[in-house]
Amino acid sequence: MLDGAALNPGYRPGASPGDNPWDEVAALGQLVVHDRTPAASVLERAAGAAVLLVNKTRITAASVGALPQLRLIAVTATGTDVVDVEAAASSGVTVCNVPEYAGASVAQHVFALLLEITNAVGENADAVMQGRWQRSEDFCFWTRPTIELAGKTFGIIGHGRIGARVGEIAHAFGMKVLAASPNRSRPPSYPCFEWASVERVFADSDVVSLHCPMTAANAGFVNAALLATMKPHAVLINTARGALVDEPALAAALALGRPAAAGLDVLSAEPARDDNPLLAAPQAVITPHMAWSTLAARRRLMHESAANVAAFLRGTPRNVVRRRDDGKRR
Repeated sequence: MLDGAALNPGYRPGASPGDNPWDEVAALGQLVVHDRTPAASVLERAAGAAVLLVNKTRITAASVGALPQLRLIAVTATGTDVVDVEAAASSGVTVCNVPEYAGASVAQHVFALLLEITNAVGENADAVMQGRWQRSEDFCFWTRPTIELAGKTFGIIGHGRIGARVGEIAHAFGMKVLAASPNRSRPPSYPCFEWASVERVFADSDVVSLHCPMTAANAGFVNAALLATMKPHAVLINTARGALVDEPALAAALALGRPAAAGLDVLSAEPARDDNPLLAAPQAVITPHMAWSTLAARRRLMHESAANVAAFLRGTPRNVVRRRDDGKRR
């Protein structure tokens, strides 16, 4: 495992098992866990390994070519943009992922971001601790008007597992749901749902939430032109990939009040760089790529990752990520 710190924080060999022990993976063979692996150390640490487990460590075409014993790259995540899948396939290396483990957690975080924007819970709690309510002349107090979600339109870009779950929660809040997705084979059963184009989702929604995978084709697609079509009071939520958004354009749009606010759990460079313009943007609520990280989700991820490795060792690989040119990639 080249970057196990996120999956099982607190793990120390011989000292602490962490809150998400490696037992299921360790039972399958010799396991060496590195909390973090810089790019310069990938080949040294992966040398001789038949199976690599990775989360955010990049496995390039050059790395694959320099690891002749490598047979499986098990990505302990859903997104596989950290692996050169084509190079792996050309070298006979199987790549697998975990398609579903954090859907409930990410969907929950979408609404944590949204509710902080609409209800300002943290902001008002801080105001109480600062004594502002105590000094108020009235029995109730708020730092700014709050916003009711019922009756508004929630737009989803990417109606996969997580996007669909987010739509269900939005519907439970009494919102109409618009969704843009290349796959429209599974429309939800609840009312007030409609398929729409990306452009219409941005133009007609009061909240737009991104749930699409990151590809070379959609990098920075949330640009100045698209942001300018949003309603002045609209909110943008991104728990997918930071590079989907043109960050300088979003910072400039927030300064102009269109959209009115953004809730972001991901940025184009992580950890955040001090010069990221969104750190100084008005009405930007930013969390540190934590939507996926509940203990329940991390334990599902550990279990499914171990199951992926076990299946490969049995000769029946599961959750295989296909190369882009075979028409089956998922």
